[in-house]
Amino acid sequence: MTNLTRRGFAFGALAGAGVTAACGNGIGNSNAQVIDARVAETLNYLYTNYPNTLDLGNNAKGVLVMPVVTEAGLGFGGGYGQGALQVNGTSVDYYSATKGSVGLQFGASQHAHVLFFMTEGALSQFRSSSGWAVGANVKYVVVDEGGAAIAETTNILQPVVAVIFGQAGIKLGVTLEGTKYNRIIP
Repeated sequence: MTNLTRRGFAFGALAGAGVTAACGNGIGNSNAQVIDARVAETLNYLYTNYPNTLDLGNNAKGVLVMPVVTEAGLGFGGGYGQGALQVNGTSVDYYSATKGSVGLQFGASQHAHVLFFMTEGALSQFRSSSGWAVGANVKYVVVDEGGAAIAETTNILQPVVAVIFGQAGIKLGVTLEGTKYNRIIP
């Protein structure tokens, strides 16, 4: 039988508080509002600076916006970001984007990206998956050297169109391949 002292109880309570503080379930916080504000700023920036992408947004069945994805690598690399899936301009789900890589790499960067789901089938497949990974079914919109996004009308016929923009940092070759999206509760 152990004797529980006031000092032992206090230390146990402090240790327990530290452990349970890391187990937040997201209920009652404002993380969703923060993500939504960043998503709105990102879409405003995209449509203002690359007006050719507005047609993509108007024709998309859903739009996944990742306002900031941070990547870093030195041999092994990784990346992470959070964003929201919008349908008809309203956030319906929140997602994280994670990426891992191995190879000759050095540096760190940040970028924003938006996935335009151009068909109901592509949107439905994304929403019903337990973890969706970018594959060959994604068509990239190219940002040319003058800063204009070249969004051809043929892109609207693709199931998923990706636009990567706002790159900052010294890591070259930003791509979404190998990125996995998972639903989160912010």
